[in-house]
Amino acid sequence: MAPAACKVRHARREDIPSILLMIRELADYEHELDAVEATEASLSATIAFAPDNVESTSTAPNTEPITRTRPARCLILFNEKNEPAGMALYFYNYSTWRARAGIYLEDLFVRQSERKKNYGKRLLVELAKEVVAMDGGRLDWSVLKWNEPSIKFYESIGAKAMNEWVGMRVDGEGLTKLASLLD
Repeated sequence: MAPAACKVRHARREDIPSILLMIRELADYEHELDAVEATEASLSATIAFAPDNVESTSTAPNTEPITRTRPARCLILFNEKNEPAGMALYFYNYSTWRARAGIYLEDLFVRQSERKKNYGKRLLVELAKEVVAMDGGRLDWSVLKWNEPSIKFYESIGAKAMNEWVGMRVDGEGLTKLASLLD
């Protein structure tokens, strides 16, 4: 089934308030709204945006340069009323075994009122097209174990759970401590 009428493009600076709103809606869905530290200013400083009035698609990204302090890109999906209905915020990763770049999808979100229209599938298709266009090796993401509807959806499009892997993270005070561990 084709998605409902929609348009997907790379985010522009004018989209920052919508991106932040969707980040907050996603955090609320995941019961972590209090954990959101993102602001319009921090998003502006860390996402590579497309210039105004310039076409930037998944297969031909035309955004600000990616840097270590501006590592992310964001695809925005607009519904038939040209309203932001979903987003895919991502960055590039690398597979040492394949010696190829790929994409890590940090967040995929479709607004509650816009679900069941295949918008999530459309955003994933756009990311897959970018990986294929850059001769990349894979598209990776994580999903919360309790999010059964998303897990079933991902499996329905061919994604495989990586049950043999355990996600690891160091942040906050732990990150500062690790950075000075050998000082």
